[in-house]
Amino acid sequence: MTEIRNNWTREEIAEIYNQPIMELIYQGATVHRQFHDPNEVQVCTLLSVKTGGCPEDCAYCPQAARYHTDVKVHKLLPVNEVIQAAADAKAAGSTRFCMGAAWREVRDNRDFDKVLEMVKGVNGMGMEVCCTLGMLSEEQAGKLKEAGLYAYNHNLDTSEEYYDDIITTRNYDDRLNTLDHVRKTGISVCSGGIIGMGEDHNDRVGMLHTLATLPEHPESVPVNALVPVEGTPLEEQPRVSVYEMLRMIATARIIMPKAMVRLSAGRVSMSTEEQALCFLAGANSIFAGDKLLTTPNPEEDADGQMFQTLNLKPRPSFKGKEQEQPVAG
Repeated sequence: MTEIRNNWTREEIAEIYNQPIMELIYQGATVHRQFHDPNEVQVCTLLSVKTGGCPEDCAYCPQAARYHTDVKVHKLLPVNEVIQAAADAKAAGSTRFCMGAAWREVRDNRDFDKVLEMVKGVNGMGMEVCCTLGMLSEEQAGKLKEAGLYAYNHNLDTSEEYYDDIITTRNYDDRLNTLDHVRKTGISVCSGGIIGMGEDHNDRVGMLHTLATLPEHPESVPVNALVPVEGTPLEEQPRVSVYEMLRMIATARIIMPKAMVRLSAGRVSMSTEEQALCFLAGANSIFAGDKLLTTPNPEEDADGQMFQTLNLKPRPSFKGKEQEQPVAG
């Protein structure tokens, strides 16, 4: 059995990452089978509960207020609308419901109180509930945990060295501090990054190294391919190849064996065959539905067909965490 390690060196990770692609996929598939059911994929739905108008300058993001994109700004959605969307997602086969708000950080105000209500409502349905709301304090993480939050997403985006080329309105330590606050309150950590932003392979290895050497590996590691959006500084970036995604997925799987590795943004431009290779290499989680925050995502019907073709089954909620299953109330 592969051992779980938190003391990986960059050199070791680079050696895994740079192997011949077929060997790397094989190794990823082998580790995957030791820790997971290879025919089981977690289906998550992501809803933007507050869109656009963000003061940050993330170069990839159409929700930044300073860029002129087609994203229509909308304030926080009503609680009942979000609960209905979660019920629809559950009916369509999702077991995790993620809510995203385009905030720089969580503020203790009425909007945060509403988000806590949303968390309680979705939690009461027996779904894993996840939020991505920007930076937050340990106290705020505690309130989310109390409301029934299962997971918190806060991506590192890229390596520490390349971070300033992509974002200047916060620093890498801000990201790591938020992950620390989330971990301390016992919420499951979801953290990964984006490839295709002009970084090099060393930056990709660097980001994976940071994640794999955290005191505990994230329970969920999203691997995103940049979806270039007109009006953002990265609008001219070429599409990432499936082989680059495969390198990231297989390497993440080998160095963080227990994590859910999520095939996230960029999936819309992948064929069923390309996605099948990603599942083989170690991906076992996807976002379903037609929108991934503000970028396109395959429609549910297409995913249903793919699951049938590949004989995949959705992973049940709270698998391996049955003792933590919420009680509606």
